[in-house]
Parts: sequence; C-alpha cells; structure tokens
Amino acid sequence: MSWKDEWKTLAALAGAFLVIYFLPVGWPRFDGAVLEGFHLIKWYAREHFLLCLVPAMFIAGAIAVFVSQAAVMKYFGAGANKFLSYTVASVSGTILAVCSCTVLPLFAGIYKRGAGLGPAIAFLYSGPAINVLAITLTARVLGFEMGMARAVAAVVFSVVIGLAMHLLFRDEEHAKRAAQAAAPAPAAGVRPLWQTSLYFISLVGILVFANWGKSDTEGLWLAVFRLKWIITSIFAAGLGLSLWLWFGFKITDVVVPAAAVVVFWALFPGKQEAPFVAGVLALSLVLTRKPGEEAGDWLEQTWGLAKMIVPLLFYGVFAAGFFLGRPGVEGMIHSAWISMAVGGNSILANFFASVVAAFMYFATLTEIPILQGLMGSGMGKGPALALLLAGPALSLQSMLILKQIMGFKKTAAYVGLVVFMSTITGWFYGRFF
Repeated sequence: MSWKDEWKTLAALAGAFLVIYFLPVGWPRFDGAVLEGFHLIKWYAREHFLLCLVPAMFIAGAIAVFVSQAAVMKYFGAGANKFLSYTVASVSGTILAVCSCTVLPLFAGIYKRGAGLGPAIAFLYSGPAINVLAITLTARVLGFEMGMARAVAAVVFSVVIGLAMHLLFRDEEHAKRAAQAAAPAPAAGVRPLWQTSLYFISLVGILVFANWGKSDTEGLWLAVFRLKWIITSIFAAGLGLSLWLWFGFKITDVVVPAAAVVVFWALFPGKQEAPFVAGVLALSLVLTRKPGEEAGDWLEQTWGLAKMIVPLLFYGVFAAGFFLGRPGVEGMIHSAWISMAVGGNSILANFFASVVAAFMYFATLTEIPILQGLMGSGMGKGPALALLLAGPALSLQSMLILKQIMGFKKTAAYVGLVVFMSTITGWFYGRFF
C-alpha cells in the first residue's frame, strides 16, 4: 500500500472527525435547526410524497414504456418543430400544477426518451411555475399587477431558458440531432394514439385531483375540492378500464387494486391517503407478476426513478429545513437577515431573493403566504417577484436530482439562468411598480 495514494482518504476521515468533534450540540439554535429539518421531512412525507410524488413517478415510468420514442421525437426531439415543442412545453404547467420536485420524474421521462434539451427544460420550468391557481391567488393576495407579471414572466422564462440551454449546449444538441437522424426510424406505438392518450389522461387526472387544493372562498375551485376524491376515483376507474381493454391486463388484475381501495376506504373513513396507498401497493403487486411484459417494465422504470430520486429528495428537504426552517419557524439562518437583505429594489436585493428562493423548498401555493409575510417585513416588490419566479421552479433537492439526470454543467447552467433572469426581471419590475 502506498501512503501517497491514501492521503485523500485520511484527509476526508480527519475532516469528518473534526466536524463531529466540534458539532454545536446543545446550542439552542443548532438543536432547533436539526429539529426543523426533521419537521420539514415529516411534513413533506405526509403532504406531498404519497399523493404527489408517487403518482408522478408512475407517470414517468409509463412515459418510458408506453410512449413511443417516435412520439417524443416528433414533438420534443432535437429535430422537432421548435414552435410546437416550446409552445406545448411552456404551457404544460397550467395542466399539471406540480412542485419543483414532482416535475422531476416527468422531466426525466421525456428527457431520457430523446427529447431535445431546450423543450425538456421549458417543460421542467413551466411545470411548477405556471400554476393557474397560484397565479390567481398571487393576483388576489399580492395585487393584480404582481399576478399578471408572474404569469407573463413564467411563460417567457420557460421559452427563453429552454432556448438559452439549447444554445449553450448546441454542440451536444447537434450531435444528438445527427444521431437521431442517422438512427433507424423509431417504431411507432403498438396501439392507437387515442388509447395511449386516454391512459395518460387517467394518470394525470389522478395526480391533479388527488392534490387539488382548498380555496378560501366559494367558487368552482372549492366545489371541485369538495368532490376531489370522487373525481379522482373516476379517473382511477378509467385507468383500470384502459389497462384491461388495451394493455393486456386481466380483469382480476384490475379488480384487485379496486377492491383494496374499497376495503381501506371502509376501514379508514376520512383517511383518503389509506385507500390511495392501498391501491398503489395492490397495483404494484400486480405489476410484479408480469416480468418481461410492458406492465412489468412499467414498474421497473418507476422503481428505477424512485431509487434515484427519493434519497436525494429527502436529503435536500432536510437541508432546506435545517438552514431555512419552515414558514413561521427559523432554521440556522435568521429570517431577519433575509428580510433586511431583500428590502428596496437594488440588483443585490433581487439577486439575494433569487438565490434564497432557489435553495428553499416551496410546496405548491405556500410561496404566497411566505411572501406576504416577507413583504410585511419590508421586502421590496422587485425581490418579491424574483422570489416568485425562482422559488417554485427550483429547490436544493431538485438541484441534487437534476445533477444525476443531466450532469453538473447543465444543472449549473439551468440554475444560473433561472437566478439571473429572476434577478433582472425583479429589478425591472421594482423600478416601475
């Protein structure tokens, strides 16, 4: 053994020892920050993991198996019509209404199927950023001009950032386009497009309506909220029918998950998560009995994404809670420091708001009450818009996962573009409003 080759290991062990030796355990702020990290993980697991991330991973796995590569190439491939690609990608968030973590498996699904980097990035940004309810609540709570600025900027951002990523990595994109052109034409899907479309509509409907938020005022949104589980059940029934009629499932394969949902709904009245999870587990059990078939591949793709995403996700959520805390509760970083740093409308204030927002985790709609409190503490309108544009689209955990999906350089470029554009847009907005 050569000790010259072991110095890095020794240095790492020594560094880890020193960190542990000098941990400020017993210091109230440190202990509170650790507790906040666990609080945020628990909150995320209860409020978002089961109903939001799990369906999203199943959708991503389905994209990898049931969406033909030819279809992805036609609409999102490196050689696809750019106007069509960016138009579809930039408005996808109005349908999905997902957070920065839930969109990741969906992004991974289309990116790995051959989607061009630009349209895939436009989809990645628009998914969490262009949320109809979030924009509506922004206009109602923070002012019409703020809501309108957020809506317009989010659509523009998705297209501009996608195009910028395409230009920054144009050599790779040109090589991908050449490889796709030289490769044999991908086989079309084994079933008509309308059947696959109805199947995906069912999956997306489950994701959307299972996570439908409650509105504070009477209206359509609240009416749908009261019926959310009935609507979710209708989409689940549609999923079962499509699997039976078009995807080679036996009637017993569909009845077993449905029966599990009914039984757990009866056993745990008022606990909608219980029948939901029972249905997912029963469906997964059915899929494990189909190795080598499309259905078995669906579960394998979903499980592969889960193994990649979930550990990094929870690590990132804990880190965000440790440093920044939860709404109304501080982590290691004093909220007063943030409030002081984002007052006024300087470039530095907008940049600071963008950077902090990029590392925080905002569940869908939570950015609005957080921002309302910060503005009450003196936050300027420009930095407020910068936070709205950077926060929902990014988080520490999403950065960690994106690095695994598309590498460090592309992830750093994407984060940098979001922060830069949020900073400049916030500064311009603050000058006029």
